[in-house]
Amino acid sequence: MHAAPAPETLAVHADPAAVDAAQWNALLARQAQPTPFMRHEYLRALHESGSATPRTGWALQWLTLHRGGTLVAGCAAWRKAHSYGEYVFDWAWADAYRRHGLRYYPKLVVAVPFTPVAGSRLIAADPAAQQRLLPALQALAEADSLSSIHLLFGDDADLAAAQAAGWLQRRSVQFHWHNRPGTPYADFDDFLRGLQRDKRRKIAQERRRVADAGIRFTVLEGAQIESAHWDFFHRCYANTYAAHGSTPYLTRAFFAAVQRDLAAHWVLFIASGGGTPVAASLLAVDAVRGHAWGRYWGCTRHVPCLHFEACYYQPLAWCIARGFRRFEGGAQGEHKMARGLLPAVTPSAHWLAHPAFADAVARYLDREGAGIGAYVDELRERTPFRAPAAG
Repeated sequence: MHAAPAPETLAVHADPAAVDAAQWNALLARQAQPTPFMRHEYLRALHESGSATPRTGWALQWLTLHRGGTLVAGCAAWRKAHSYGEYVFDWAWADAYRRHGLRYYPKLVVAVPFTPVAGSRLIAADPAAQQRLLPALQALAEADSLSSIHLLFGDDADLAAAQAAGWLQRRSVQFHWHNRPGTPYADFDDFLRGLQRDKRRKIAQERRRVADAGIRFTVLEGAQIESAHWDFFHRCYANTYAAHGSTPYLTRAFFAAVQRDLAAHWVLFIASGGGTPVAASLLAVDAVRGHAWGRYWGCTRHVPCLHFEACYYQPLAWCIARGFRRFEGGAQGEHKMARGLLPAVTPSAHWLAHPAFADAVARYLDREGAGIGAYVDELRERTPFRAPAAG
């Protein structure tokens, strides 16, 4: 006789404490594109620090599927009262709903708050378990009369599952640096030699301006970053938002939590002038996979070209020295191409409950997608790298 299959249980949790951290992280590690941002510790820090909570418009709806007592699938979803902190922009959709007398918010977002980094979102032990998640998300949205569901920056398996379920596909563009395949760059100068002459000259000029201003950098990795360093970094981070008349998404308590629980995933660059710290930039890293993500930066006084040095040249030099394969410079920013970061398409998937709006958005995305494709083709023709020498 065959044993009866273990019963499956779907559940939705409003508190990370209800999800077993060890099981979640173990399941995440089995996915095609795990990132530190989907670890239980990171998601818990967002919630417990007050950064992503119902008060800030992010109400956690953590979906899990268990077989017996074993976690076999799950996704972190958020009931949203706005579209801030997502980096896949749907403000025009919300406005169209409003003009037609319909309510766009609340909606459901499957994403990592404030983090435009591609990675596995629908984590699962097998395809059958993953296939249970999308209908469960739709049932959750329908039960709560939500307008839509948005799966942002998922991996290929996530997007394929969403497309098979009839969700709409959308593309946006970021700029990523890749180490040289086969023969990684020996150092930053080796990387520069691969760029076109005008790009090399521009970078050299920018770096010289920073050096001539007396700026020197200290690089701190993992446990080397102490609370005082995090204090200064958060001050710089808050200054960046203040300069744009807005409030930081992440609280100081969030950075205290990731310092405690995820220290190995951070590299901090501190710029000093005359012995006094004046700027800081933060890099998130996955040393096992050789990936790095530029996350946040800020300064206490303006120094020309310091942003480029802190956010691109110092992190790139660090990645090359460590043999990392990829560096992602964050959302948008065509100016990154001149610094060796090339266009990369980042997909998302969307489900809209209203049939007429779903049809209208589908037609819009067809037009937008054609435009994105042409834009990426144009960008790739403007490569900052020299043509390979004729052999």
